[in-house]
Amino acid sequence: MFKDQKVSYSGVQPSGNLTIGNYLGAIRNFSEYSEQYKTFYCVVDQHAITVRQVPAELRRRTYETLALYMACGLDPEKNTLYVQSMVHEHAELAWILNCFTMFGELSRMTQFKDKSAKHADNINAGLFTYPTLMAADILLYQTDVVPVGIDQKQHVELCRDIAERFNQLYPGTFTVPQPIIAKHGMKIMSLADPTKKMSKSDENPNAVVYILDDRDSIIRKFKRAVTDSGSEIRYDEEKPGVSNLMTVYSCFTGKTLEEIEREFAGCGYGDFKLAVGEVTADALAPVQNRFAELLADKAYLEAQMKKGAEEASWYARRTLAKVQKKLGFVQL
Repeated sequence: MFKDQKVSYSGVQPSGNLTIGNYLGAIRNFSEYSEQYKTFYCVVDQHAITVRQVPAELRRRTYETLALYMACGLDPEKNTLYVQSMVHEHAELAWILNCFTMFGELSRMTQFKDKSAKHADNINAGLFTYPTLMAADILLYQTDVVPVGIDQKQHVELCRDIAERFNQLYPGTFTVPQPIIAKHGMKIMSLADPTKKMSKSDENPNAVVYILDDRDSIIRKFKRAVTDSGSEIRYDEEKPGVSNLMTVYSCFTGKTLEEIEREFAGCGYGDFKLAVGEVTADALAPVQNRFAELLADKAYLEAQMKKGAEEASWYARRTLAKVQKKLGFVQL
């Protein structure tokens, strides 16, 4: 095969503004992997259409997501950055893997249940089978590790099950990937309801902090964040609001939870929420500045899309041809 080093793969949907949860749980850590792995980072626009999209907005957000990848530190010379729909092998392998994925496995996917509840008027087959497309995304590149938030771990586990099932029938076809989950900051919760994950599709604008929010908006949202009874800054399952803010502060400052507790001993929630807002805004400012520069150069972004798609296709073709040959498809 083509592998001369281990492979890391990840993808982000261009279906809405990315949040600090996306940033802290995944994107910020991506650049570290390029030193250890051959890295593929995909804008997964085919996943996005499981719910209805406005075409012009999907197109715009595809450019924006690629620009955000680079603004967050991903060098296109060290990483393969590309758009999913530009590499047709993803859809081709997904169909094949559909035939090796059990109905019951897909029925148990938590995100299918959640999205079905949110989009009851559009429970389509793609919504049901998109974990198989995700498996194809990963397996096409003989991926060793998949950096994900904890909410995506179930999908990587299904991908492993599919790969192992295929390998039992056709030995040596796929590398079986492992999820890598950040131990800290892996799940940032809603500022309005800290028992729920922060989601870019949340209808409450005060619940979510986006990577591209301006400084005043970031600080205002943190000031309005729901906290808990009492006034002590302490990490505790009984205090989900304060614990969530401590996680955000820890991720942006590098301080441990114990250090944060000491730093804010005797302070009230108001002072702490302001501090969290300020460190978040400070950390995101350089990302936002670089993003604006990149987005202003559409020709450069399109050149990187083309380059990345050609690189990705080179690898994807080899895996797909191997799969097709093992299945008995005629190859001329």
